[in-house]
Amino acid sequence: MTQQVGQDGGATRRRRPRDAAGTREALLQAAVVEFSRNGFAGARIERIVKRAGTTVRMVYHYYGSKSALYVAVLEHVMAGLRREELKLDLAAEPPLAGLLQLFDFIHDHFEASPQLISLLTGENLLRARFLKQSAAIPSISSPVIGLIRTLVARGTADGSLRRDIDPLRLYVMMVALSYFHLSNVHTLSAIFHQDLTLPDWREAHRADARRMMEAYLRPELPA
Repeated sequence: MTQQVGQDGGATRRRRPRDAAGTREALLQAAVVEFSRNGFAGARIERIVKRAGTTVRMVYHYYGSKSALYVAVLEHVMAGLRREELKLDLAAEPPLAGLLQLFDFIHDHFEASPQLISLLTGENLLRARFLKQSAAIPSISSPVIGLIRTLVARGTADGSLRRDIDPLRLYVMMVALSYFHLSNVHTLSAIFHQDLTLPDWREAHRADARRMMEAYLRPELPA
């Protein structure tokens, strides 16, 4: 913060111009942390603004309400997943290899994104109440299904994939094999007295899931 001399000879403070984009982004990032830790009901605006280094008034100025900020958080984490998915250059890959690369990405992204797991789990408990309010999320999600559809069409045409693959069902299977053990890690670990957070267990699960995915995708052998 700079100073300038006033008419009475005293120093007066001159405010820096407010960085609107920076404040909005700081609020969003702070909200991701707060909502992923505490869910919608448990999240507190006061903790969000403290983490963001701003005021409660700025939440309502930029987002309008707590629920609108929560929807923005859901859109942000979903868009991050989709952006990374669409960076994959699978156009020149053989269909089977391309779909397995997509599975590898999804599995690794969920593994590296505990906040995404928490937010999706919480929103499922709310029956997608807030996700349904987003006009952006359906359009964010559609390109990956189109990518799968293109690879499946190529694979069924050249005989490298089974012929009855539905793109959406396939994507749901990829997510299920990448998500369930993470969203239920604490209960599964307690029930079976085995720590599912251990790297060796995670790597073995990843290898098993990939083999299952590849076996499903390959054409069925003649009886």
